[in-house]
Amino acid sequence: MSMVKKGIFLVIEGLDGSGKTTQATLLAQKLSKTYKVLLTAEPSKGKIGSFIRDCCLYEQTRLPTEAEALLFAADRIEHMQKELKPALEEGKLVICDRYVYSSLAYQGSAGLSLDWIKTINARALQPDFSIFIDVPPEKVIERLKRKKSVMETLETQRKVQEVYLKYVDKGELVRINGDRDKEFVAEELYAKVSGLLEPVKGYVSKAV
Repeated sequence: MSMVKKGIFLVIEGLDGSGKTTQATLLAQKLSKTYKVLLTAEPSKGKIGSFIRDCCLYEQTRLPTEAEALLFAADRIEHMQKELKPALEEGKLVICDRYVYSSLAYQGSAGLSLDWIKTINARALQPDFSIFIDVPPEKVIERLKRKKSVMETLETQRKVQEVYLKYVDKGELVRINGDRDKEFVAEELYAKVSGLLEPVKGYVSKAV
């Protein structure tokens, strides 16, 4: 774990359709009763992040995988400079919906070298804690079909999950079983994060 001087940086990861955005939101709501919290996400709301959302999140406008990986890395630097670092310097608990592991999982599963992806993200802030909301690929495909927002195939989702689980096995990601009612997932996530924060809570500003 790489500890920043002030604040704590927590990342929530998961497959598209895993419910990670819902869980990040619920977690931020609970923790904001105790700490000053910033909930943010990638792609960011900056210029590069907006371009990514316009051009890289829809099958008909996708760019070459290498170009997308570089765009995500560039957005990450802008996000870090304009939002993440200032919030951490204020002593906030920063909760980020997707970060470097998303690039490793998605662009890595598409065939890019994981080492190369790490290299282009070498300047990114290191999270203090990273959580993976794990849902079977078959389940996320079902959820996405109901929302009519399926972009990746089942095989692609399996490959993405495989990369995530590789980092779970390495101890870099903490796995939470997301294949349950969202209330149970939220309870476990809150308990897990509260336990992780306990030894380092002095780094985070208290809610007023």
